[in-house]
Amino acid sequence: MAEENKENVSRHFIEVEIDKDLKEGVYDHVQTRFPPEPNGLLHIGHAKSILLNSGIAKEYGGRFLLRFDDTNPSKEKEEFMEAIIKDVDWLTEGYKEEIRYASGYFQEMYEAALRLIRRGKAYISTLTAEEIREYRGTLTEPGKNDPDRERPMEESLRMFEEMKSGSVEDGKMTLRAKIDMASPNINMRDPIIYRVAHIAHPRTGEEWCIYPMYDFAHPIEDAVEGTTHSLCTMEFEDHRPLYDWVIREAAPDTAAGDTPWASVPRQIEFAKMYLTNVVTGKRYIKKLVEDRLVDGWDDPRLVTIAALRRRGYTPAALRQFITLSGISKAQSSSDMAMLEYCLREDLKLTTDRMMAILDPVELVIDNYPEGQTETLTIENNREAPERGTREISFSRTLYIEREDFMEEPPKKYFRLFPGNEVRLMNAYIVTCTGCEKDAEGKVIRVHCTYDPDTKSGMPGADKKVKGTIHFVDAASAVTAEVRLYENLVDEEKGVYNEEDGSVNLNPDSEKVCGEAKLEAALKDVPGGARYQFVRSGYFCADAGLSTPERPVFHRIVSMKSSFRL
Repeated sequence: MAEENKENVSRHFIEVEIDKDLKEGVYDHVQTRFPPEPNGLLHIGHAKSILLNSGIAKEYGGRFLLRFDDTNPSKEKEEFMEAIIKDVDWLTEGYKEEIRYASGYFQEMYEAALRLIRRGKAYISTLTAEEIREYRGTLTEPGKNDPDRERPMEESLRMFEEMKSGSVEDGKMTLRAKIDMASPNINMRDPIIYRVAHIAHPRTGEEWCIYPMYDFAHPIEDAVEGTTHSLCTMEFEDHRPLYDWVIREAAPDTAAGDTPWASVPRQIEFAKMYLTNVVTGKRYIKKLVEDRLVDGWDDPRLVTIAALRRRGYTPAALRQFITLSGISKAQSSSDMAMLEYCLREDLKLTTDRMMAILDPVELVIDNYPEGQTETLTIENNREAPERGTREISFSRTLYIEREDFMEEPPKKYFRLFPGNEVRLMNAYIVTCTGCEKDAEGKVIRVHCTYDPDTKSGMPGADKKVKGTIHFVDAASAVTAEVRLYENLVDEEKGVYNEEDGSVNLNPDSEKVCGEAKLEAALKDVPGGARYQFVRSGYFCADAGLSTPERPVFHRIVSMKSSFRL
C-alpha cells in the first residue's frame, strides 16, 4: 500500500506493526492465512479472523491462504472441510490463491521432530497422560522432570521410529519437547509434540499412525508456507514463546543441505469477537445440532457463517461490522444490533421493495368491476431509482395484513375500520364498509369501496388520507412460507444455564407464516435472492427449501432498530 494512500487514515495496531516490518526490511512482502480445524463449522467469531487475514493480504498486495489444521483425525470430517471452503469463498468473495492442509506437511513435521531429537531438544516419554498432567505442575508450582527426560538420543530415535511403524499402542509413548519444566509459562513445560493414534486420516488415510500436536504443527506450517504474519486471537499469546521456539529449534540445517524455512513468521495476537446474548462456542453449537434443538449447522437462528449466509446476511455487512467493532488487544463485546444496523445500511439500497402479506385476510372492493384486472407500474426502490420499475396486478379481490383492519380501533389507528379511508399503496383510496366473520367470530373478509379518481399518478391522487396500506392481488398471489426469527437465546436468562451449562433457549425464536401471500414477481426467484417486504423487513429466499410452486423466505432483519452509531 502506497504511503500517500495511508495518510489521514486511522490504522489499527496490526497495520502499524506490518508497516514497521516492511519499512525495516524484516519482510519484503506480506502473507497471511486462516487456519481452521475442520471439526465443525465456522461461526461469526471466525469471520473476524478470516476478514482480518484476507483484508491485510489484500491491502498490502500480498498472499492469503486457507489452510486446514487437520492434525486430529478423531474429530475431523471431509464434510466440514467442504463447508468451510464454501464459507471462506463467500465471505472473502473468492480472495484466496489456494487451499492448503497441515496433512500436506506431515513429512516436513516428522523430519523437524527428528532434528529436535538429534539436537537433544526432544525425547520419548512413556508416562501416561495422567502422569504427564501430574508432573506438569500448576500455574503457581513448577513441574517435575519426566523420568525419561535424559533418555539417550539414539534410544529416542529408535522409539520414535517404533511409534511411526505402528508397533506402539495408542497412549503408550509420546514425543516431548525438552524445554523447561520450571518455566512460569506452563506451555513451555516439555509439551507433547507427537502422539500415537491408530486412526485413519480423512486425507492421508492410514499412511500415518503418529500425529503432531497443534502447537508443534502450526508454526511449522506457517514457516514452510511462507507466512510472514501469523495473526491469531489472544488466547494464543501464552503459546507464542512455544511458537517461536519450534521455528527456531526445529529449523532445517542449511549447512547440511536442508531446504530452509520459506519464512520466519511473526505471531501477532488480537482480541476475539464477542457478541452479547449469542451462542458462539463451537461445542455448544455442536450440541444444539446433535440434540436436534436447531435445524442443522446452518439453522438461520445460529451465527455460524453457513447460517448467516442461508438467512441472507451479506459479506459487505459483515465486513462493515468487523470494521466498526475494531481490531485491538482489548477484549470487548459487540451487540447484534450493530450487525443488524450494518445489514440494513447495505440492504436498503441493494434490494427491491416487494408486496408481501404475512397474515392475510381478503379485502373485497365491492364497486370494482368483476373480472377486471389492471396493471400498476411501481418503483422497485424509491431510495435507489436506478433499480427501475416493475408491474403489479390489481383487481376486485386483494389480500391485506390482518392487523390492517380493526372493527373497534384505538385512538391514532389510521388503517382500515368501518367508515375510514386509506390509500392502497400505489393504487386507489378505499373506504371500509364492514367485514365478514366465520362461526368462531374470526374476520375472514373485509369489504370496501374505491374512488376511481384517486389512482396514484392521477390528478385525484393528491387527496389526503392518514393511512396507507400495502396489498397483494388475490388473482395472481403466490402462496409462500415465511419464517420470522427472534434471538435463539432467552435474553432475560442469559446465554448459558448456570446449573448445567446448557443454552437458555427462547421457545419463540421461530415463527412460521405458512400461508403468506406474495406478489407474482416472487413466484420463481433464485435461492439466496434478497428483498425488502413492505413494512415487514428484509427477506431471503431459501435455496434448499423453496420450490417454484411454494417459495420459502427467511427474515434477515426487521425494518427498524433503535441502534445508532
